[in-house]
Amino acid sequence: MAKAFTAGRRGITGFLEPAERDLLRKLFADIITLLERERPAHEDPLAALIGLDPDATVPTDPALRRLLPDAVKDDAEASLEFRRLTERSLREAKIGALRAATMDLDAEKLVLDAAAATVWSMALNDVRLVLAERLEIRDEADAERVHLVQDWADAEDVESYLSLVYNFVSWLQEGLVQAMLAGLNRRK
Repeated sequence: MAKAFTAGRRGITGFLEPAERDLLRKLFADIITLLERERPAHEDPLAALIGLDPDATVPTDPALRRLLPDAVKDDAEASLEFRRLTERSLREAKIGALRAATMDLDAEKLVLDAAAATVWSMALNDVRLVLAERLEIRDEADAERVHLVQDWADAEDVESYLSLVYNFVSWLQEGLVQAMLAGLNRRK
C-alpha cells in the first residue's frame, strides 16, 4: 500500500506498490495520448519553433477542454487567439511533466527534489482534472458522491472504479502538496 509523501532532508519521499506504479503509468500515458496531436505535414517551422499553433481549435472532448480551458470567459474570438499563441507550449509542458513523472515510477521509493515535486503535482493535477470530467464532478455534492466509494471490492462498474482511482490520485496529490508545504516551512 502507498505511503504518504513526507518532507525530509533529502527531499520529499513516498512509496508506491508495483500495482500503484503501474496504474499511474497507465493514467499518465492516457493523458499524454489525450494531449498529443498530429502535426500537419505543411507546418510552418518558424511557428513550431516559437510555439505558435495557427491551426488550434477549441477541443471537442470535455476532458481536454478542462486541461486546456478558454483563457477569456465571454470572448470566444479572444480565447481562440490566445489558444493559438499558447496552446502548443501548454500541451508540451503538460506532456513533459507527465513523462518525467512516469520515469520516476521506475523506483519503489520516490525521492523528489523541489523541481520534481512540482512536476509530480502538475501530472497528478492533470490526471485529477480528466477523471473529474469523466466522473462529471461539477460541485461539492458530486465530489461527495465520488468520495463515498471507498473499497476496491465495491467497484462494480466503470464509475465506481474511476471514483476509486480519483480518490487515490487525490490522496496522493494532497499528500504531496502537504509535504511540499512542510518542506517550505522547514527551510524558514
